[in-house]
Amino acid sequence: MKCFGNSRPVPKYFSFSSQKPQLEMDSNQQENGVETNHYSSIPPSPSPEDQDEAFSTYFEQKVHIPDTGNQIFSFRKLWAFTGPGFLMSIAYLDPGNIESDLQSGAKAGFKLLWVLLGATIIGLLLQRLAARLGVVTGMHLAEVCNRQYPTVPRIILWLMVELAIIGSDMQEVIGCAIAFNLLSVGRIPLWAGVLITITDTFVFLFLDKYGLRKLEAFFGLLITIMAISFGYEYVIVKPDQGELLKGMFLPYCAGCGPVQLEQAVGIVGAVIMPHNIYLHSALVKSRDVDRKNKKDVKEANKYFFIESAVALFVSFLINVFVVAVFAEAFFNKTNMDVNAMCNATGSPHTDLFPMNNDTLEVDIYKGGVVLGCFFGPAALYIWAVGILAAGQSSTMTGTYSGQFVMEGFLNLRWSRFARVLLTRSIAIIPTLLVAIFQDVQHLTGMNDFLNVLQSLQLPFALIPILTFTSLTSIMNDFANGLVWKISGGILILMVCVINMYFVIVYVTALNSVLLYVLAALISVGYLCFVAYLAWHCLVALGVSCLDCGSRVSNPPAVLIEEQSEYDS
Repeated sequence: MKCFGNSRPVPKYFSFSSQKPQLEMDSNQQENGVETNHYSSIPPSPSPEDQDEAFSTYFEQKVHIPDTGNQIFSFRKLWAFTGPGFLMSIAYLDPGNIESDLQSGAKAGFKLLWVLLGATIIGLLLQRLAARLGVVTGMHLAEVCNRQYPTVPRIILWLMVELAIIGSDMQEVIGCAIAFNLLSVGRIPLWAGVLITITDTFVFLFLDKYGLRKLEAFFGLLITIMAISFGYEYVIVKPDQGELLKGMFLPYCAGCGPVQLEQAVGIVGAVIMPHNIYLHSALVKSRDVDRKNKKDVKEANKYFFIESAVALFVSFLINVFVVAVFAEAFFNKTNMDVNAMCNATGSPHTDLFPMNNDTLEVDIYKGGVVLGCFFGPAALYIWAVGILAAGQSSTMTGTYSGQFVMEGFLNLRWSRFARVLLTRSIAIIPTLLVAIFQDVQHLTGMNDFLNVLQSLQLPFALIPILTFTSLTSIMNDFANGLVWKISGGILILMVCVINMYFVIVYVTALNSVLLYVLAALISVGYLCFVAYLAWHCLVALGVSCLDCGSRVSNPPAVLIEEQSEYDS
């Protein structure tokens, strides 16, 4: 069998941690004096110390999983697995998502809540694949890509994922800067807020020195702050519960036009983020799961899925709070309506809303201002606290994503501080330039561009994760079955098509022939690379007629049968 990584020969059951074949005559093997019975086609490395040295997970400890006997479900064990899913869910609550939520409410009312629900469910299913890859192989997605793709595609893939991380990080850092500006009543300019965010992110990232569980508790605190802040706005606005439930469970948008359609597409793009797939596949490595034991791996997959479902349910509720607040209070409001109210309450931000009857357009900055005008200063400051928690938590997880992606694709073994400094600098420098040359009132155009940038990168996370989790040679008994292959392929195709529509709408609105030509040239190379990844993915899914020179395929059935006999 060939694998589509390096050109050197690879054993028929290749290992990421060694080059020796998996199949042996003896089912009981001695490794470091310990008798083991491997079930997986990817055996553990020769020793735990070697594995930690070879494949650092950035976290310097692993959480012990308690033995609860043969219980079908244990809350104690679920608690031990709780953490990675909540860190992953923060990407569903970053400032970009919050802005998408408030714009959805202001432009479409409650009518697009079902899109948010559907996008969150799709996100959960995709995160399941990421978690399974990390648990079964003991490696995260970037490490698997590094070992499986040839050099040139691997470098292109790394650059594309880095672009996605930079785009996301810019939104998150600027979100923090906007929060500082609102809390200081404009005294802290955007560039100063960016510098403050950079500094406190460096400080917070070293919290795991005091224990991984303490770091996860800190993220839990930030999510709680978001829930309380946006929940407070929800309570004082008092949305119509009937309209909310109708919008959530009736997949229909009466009277919707192009504006609402674009907003629906934007919701999907904001919720499903490429770097989050890489992040989640790495975070699950922080649990001490015995990959030599099939039962333990199966149990870990179950608990990680439950934890992810709970975490995304919490993030969904927080997103619903934001949509409902702006749907109830500001749907169909005009600039003149808001201007009059801000004038009446003595707001210093009246000039943000021109005296015309155009429909109100808001972002996270203007959103806080209009809340302050209609519901008092407390609403504005509490909104800013929620945005600060969203931006701070997501910029920290974004830094972790950068760590994992860079270490995995480039096989970096730098010191901890050097890695943090490099990954922070890549994203922060363009953010700081934007903050210096752009004022806080005119960031909507840049946010749209960053959303498009991230939408373009989605195939570079979704296609590889489906490819590798479908390969029996990598996942063995935990490879995707036929249902998951088909449904996963359809979901990923649907998400990618939706996001491509969003990109096309954005580009056609530029009204520049030069930009059209440039976009067309870039599109050729982009589509060729996506087609290359899709080709390998289809072969992994079992479309054998395309396996003409592809370097990825599942092992022959006879080998799988031999492995099954060996495992038993």
